[in-house]
Amino acid sequence: MKPIDQATRDKKYLAIIPARFASTRFPGKPVALLGSKPVIEHVYTHVRACAELTDVIVATDDSRIYSAVNAFGGKAVMTRSDHRCGTDRCVEAMDKWLATHPDIRQEDLIVVNIQGDEPFVQPEQVIQLCHCFDQPDTDIATLARPFTTSDTFADLNNPNTPKVVFDARMRAILFSRSIIPYMRSIPQDEWLTRGDYYRHVGMYAYRADVLRKITALAPSPLELAESLEQLRWLENGYTIRLAITHTATIGIDTIEDLHKAEEILMKL
Repeated sequence: MKPIDQATRDKKYLAIIPARFASTRFPGKPVALLGSKPVIEHVYTHVRACAELTDVIVATDDSRIYSAVNAFGGKAVMTRSDHRCGTDRCVEAMDKWLATHPDIRQEDLIVVNIQGDEPFVQPEQVIQLCHCFDQPDTDIATLARPFTTSDTFADLNNPNTPKVVFDARMRAILFSRSIIPYMRSIPQDEWLTRGDYYRHVGMYAYRADVLRKITALAPSPLELAESLEQLRWLENGYTIRLAITHTATIGIDTIEDLHKAEEILMKL
């Protein structure tokens, strides 16, 4: 058996679930009922089942979400309401958590960021993110899911589904809303059967110091062109390592998404 080095042994994993009430398309979605439980409880329960985690907290700016999390026995922290994005909210939540855990050093901490509208996130996916940091050069970890022959060219060409390509060491080369790679001289209706394509799954984990640094970065040209935050990190030289998941997750952005999630829940 390969010995566990000291750096691996000392790592701590904190899962932070950012959750806002004021969503434009679906206000209050974290506390909307899915089955008999609020959406945020489904997320929290699945993430909490990952044994690798040191702790799990919900980061919110709304007392209704805070109260809902405490009501089902979860942990929540209140954060400011003026954050630009969930990544910034994670930094504030991380700092509050570290302040109450003086025995844990920032350099040993990995922060796992799971969105509060992903009720079907699986513990195995969280574990995959954690294990990306077994490689010491990993700054950021995320997931990719392969397209299959049951997908259509329209699915592949959908700009709302970001794609990713990576190298032989599973390090991201590029994310794009366009189809990558472009298969020159091959008919488009054969691309899915002649090549490997991967959709990006928007779950992340970061070394704590990296998380702090990337929130201070200015928007980059590729990010502004594609409206994909992870391109900013690539352009600034950070190593993003990928793990492959075959599990589809459903983000709840609208009331229609909630109804679809209810249908899935009834089949489980």
